[in-house]
Amino acid sequence: MKNKALPNNFGGLPGRYSEYQNAAIVVLPVPFDKTSTWVKGSAKGPRAIINASRNMELYDIETASEVYTKGIHTAKSLQAKSSATMVKSVYTQCRTFLDDDKFVITLGGEHTVALGAIQAHTEHFADMSILHLDAHSDMRDRYEGSKFNHACVMARALEMTDHVVSVGIRSMDTGELKNVKKKNMFYASKIVQSRDWVPRVLKRLTRNVYITIDLDVFDPSIMPSTGTPEPGGLGWYDVMSLLERVIQSKNVIGFDVVELCPSGNVAPDFLAAKLIYKLLSLKYCCP
Repeated sequence: MKNKALPNNFGGLPGRYSEYQNAAIVVLPVPFDKTSTWVKGSAKGPRAIINASRNMELYDIETASEVYTKGIHTAKSLQAKSSATMVKSVYTQCRTFLDDDKFVITLGGEHTVALGAIQAHTEHFADMSILHLDAHSDMRDRYEGSKFNHACVMARALEMTDHVVSVGIRSMDTGELKNVKKKNMFYASKIVQSRDWVPRVLKRLTRNVYITIDLDVFDPSIMPSTGTPEPGGLGWYDVMSLLERVIQSKNVIGFDVVELCPSGNVAPDFLAAKLIYKLLSLKYCCP
């Protein structure tokens, strides 16, 4: 167990490993929760993830590595009063980081925070696809009068790239079906019956892959702290087996982790922090 009297950044890292100029990786917290439609509180998600990360062991067993030595800088949190303003601010900040050759991780907050990051990455990288892990398809054109709503995130993403591959889906509205490409939609109920779902996901992705992870992709038995929990989600090793294969065979260019709604149970907070660190370990340290 790590000492709690550590710097208040992702991983609790000292300046040598957390200063911007020395860091290969930047964590961008976006505590935004304006369009959530059931349980509010995801604005507290970034801080909960960062707090939990300060209690991680920084040695990763599976990759036999300490990825923090690549440098992980935690940026100042972005604040916004509206979805449109927030998306623009995230886009601008991500473009700055990408222009500085940083690998960017965006922390929500609600899923809408992913849009600015996705836009920045689509402009910075050619031939980009999106791997979308979620319980919900998020393909509504508008919701509650807004096109910048957490229920519309993938509909907006489809305006930036044709290559959106959704995994773990188990909830949608009939109005979303017109936006669904069947070969790019991997329902949770089908995944549990399939032995070859991971290779089939890989075939749908282009070389450069941006990953957006709504934490409700996980089953609520291990991730109860979300605003819209759905039964029948994926397990830790289901998700990790997919992400490991994606990182081994594709060029993962960035990712976001969103929709943690802290509840006082720190286990989901720690899961989110560990997920981020594991992804970084696989990307930078996996043979």
